[in-house]
Amino acid sequence: MNTTPLPLGPTPSERLNRARADLRMGLPVVLTGDGAALAVAVETLSPARLMALAALGPLTLALTARRAETLKARAYDGDLARIRVPKDADLRWLRALADPADDLMTPLKGPLQTLREGPTDLARTALALTKSAHLLPAALLAPLSGPTPEGLTTLTCTEATRALTSEATLAPVAAARLPMAAAGMGRLHIFRPDDGAEEHYAIEVGTPDRAVPVLARLHSACFTGDVLGSLKCDCGPQLDAALTQMGVAGAGVLLYLNQEGRGIGLANKMRAYSLQDQGFDTVEANHRLGFEDDERDFRIGAGILKKLGFSAVRLLTNNPAKVRMLEANGITVTERVPLHAGLSRHNAAYLATKAAKSGHIL
Repeated sequence: MNTTPLPLGPTPSERLNRARADLRMGLPVVLTGDGAALAVAVETLSPARLMALAALGPLTLALTARRAETLKARAYDGDLARIRVPKDADLRWLRALADPADDLMTPLKGPLQTLREGPTDLARTALALTKSAHLLPAALLAPLSGPTPEGLTTLTCTEATRALTSEATLAPVAAARLPMAAAGMGRLHIFRPDDGAEEHYAIEVGTPDRAVPVLARLHSACFTGDVLGSLKCDCGPQLDAALTQMGVAGAGVLLYLNQEGRGIGLANKMRAYSLQDQGFDTVEANHRLGFEDDERDFRIGAGILKKLGFSAVRLLTNNPAKVRMLEANGITVTERVPLHAGLSRHNAAYLATKAAKSGHIL
């Protein structure tokens, strides 16, 4: 008789997804590593929970080095800064440091006391979790020396980092024929990652031959451009142009990856748009929010291509970084096919910034 217990408990990857959901709801999660702490996202923190956390001991605010640079706070830890939270700090003070919306109206928020000694693993993991939850990358940490509060999700820094940096396993969920105005008859495939994140889609145009490089496009979801026809970017026209080109060629594959706003999520993308209204370019806006230029995971696209049986592509892109990322993940790119569409007076400055700062070939 097999006496091995059934694995009914959550795996580290599943607990990671629980932690994302908890942070989005304003619940703290328990992180253990070099010590232990309760970590909560500043964006969703409530006054009542702030008061409860403050009762546990000195609070620390973790910010990315990008956000710290805007605040003129020293990032002694390299990629992050740990700010000592004053005892009288309230939620308004914390959110002013986390959210750059009102930076120009209240530019002086200091002096800020930055920690330069002690372990950084708890703060670094907390920031990575808030990013993966598509929240502002700002986390409040309270020391935990007693028993773990009942019902909270617990993660070690090691297992959280491993789960966050591991390549998700993508499972095919469903596929069906789909006639399209731009590309003619095709087939839509749905892929679901095992880490509980958003599903991704592959649109197969015609019947591509797996033995030759396929005309391919990695297209990141853009609700504003693809659905609303926004003129601030060129995403919608590029999507249509790519499908049309595949239809003319008679075959192709377009991956529609749910990595809105270059991986920061739609809410943060709208925050970046608001900053652009204040005069910052797209890269500067991302940095002021605390993000890097591009937070996308291109391993997802390479993984889907492999699942579909493609090993070589002719890539429709103006971004050489996509070529390098695909090749680094086992997909041969035999040709970069330019995709010029959607330039207008509304997005000329945006596209110029992508060319100057992100290396796009326009």
